[in-house]
Amino acid sequence: MSGFFANNIEEAVLSGCREGDNSAHAQLFSAFSKPVFTLALRLTGSRPVADEVVQDTFIEVLTKIAQYRGDAPIGAWVRRIAVNKALAQLRSPWHKRGESLAPDIETYDIDQSVSMDLVTCLQRLGPTARSVLWLHDVEGYTHKEIAAVMEKTVSFSKSQLSRAHQRLNAWANTDEADAQASKRGTKFDKSRASVLSISSSPKLTVS
Repeated sequence: MSGFFANNIEEAVLSGCREGDNSAHAQLFSAFSKPVFTLALRLTGSRPVADEVVQDTFIEVLTKIAQYRGDAPIGAWVRRIAVNKALAQLRSPWHKRGESLAPDIETYDIDQSVSMDLVTCLQRLGPTARSVLWLHDVEGYTHKEIAAVMEKTVSFSKSQLSRAHQRLNAWANTDEADAQASKRGTKFDKSRASVLSISSSPKLTVS
């Protein structure tokens, strides 16, 4: 489940943000900085870029908070801004040249329910396939919504998701074969279980 809907923000906090109250700003940042960072990291694959997305997102959130009318949950509104900022980074010439695409597999200050095996598999996907996978399977975006934010077609989104699932299945099957072969001489590595569970259902599961 998306972390953007785990926190309930009181109307008094939103009113304070509209009035420029620093304490209210801090509460809003505290509630959503972690899910914004997690989403940005998963889409861009780079911690420095994800940090920049967090900053850009909250600059826009606090600048445009007066425009938020409550038609959707505040988390959905913040998430939409974060997705746009992250995708803008992926479209930038600097990012496309690969200067920020080096794997950054550390113990992040992010949602710890996302296992390091899953982190590794996501890093192996290309930026576009990884973004479509995360938006669809974790954030719950429809293919129509993904097509809109990525400025692509619905069929493009579907093909990217299918390709991502196929690759995860292939990697999981390889790990399973290696595990079976190693049973005769070495103990089964239980850490592979989360890798194998990635593609056990049509959707990526983050529990």
